[in-house]
Amino acid sequence: MLRRAFALFFTLIWFINGLGCKVLDLVPRHRAIVGRILGETHALALTRAIGLSEIVMAVWILSQWKWRWSTTAQIIVVSTMNVIEFLLAPDLLLFGRWNAVIALLYLAVVAYAGSCRVTPPVSPQP
Repeated sequence: MLRRAFALFFTLIWFINGLGCKVLDLVPRHRAIVGRILGETHALALTRAIGLSEIVMAVWILSQWKWRWSTTAQIIVVSTMNVIEFLLAPDLLLFGRWNAVIALLYLAVVAYAGSCRVTPPVSPQP
């Protein structure tokens, strides 16, 4: 039950950020960050590609297939993304350099969720 709640929570985060913020470009700050890091020429296309990959991540998390792999992937992706943004575009982040603290909290929750096991129901003893 707890793992399902984590899956829904993480899915919403990845899906909203992927579709709303990046694919639909509802939060231009995301495109600006991509433009700063990867170049302005193809910033919108690259931002949308990143958004599509975030939607794929959301579907993976929602499926709960290879749960630990998905939590490990989240930790790697979020850590990498935040280090790059912290170094190259801190002025464009929603909370500036404080975004790192929020990312660490998220990563702690993801790491905890990765340790959640699904235990099969106990059969009644005859």
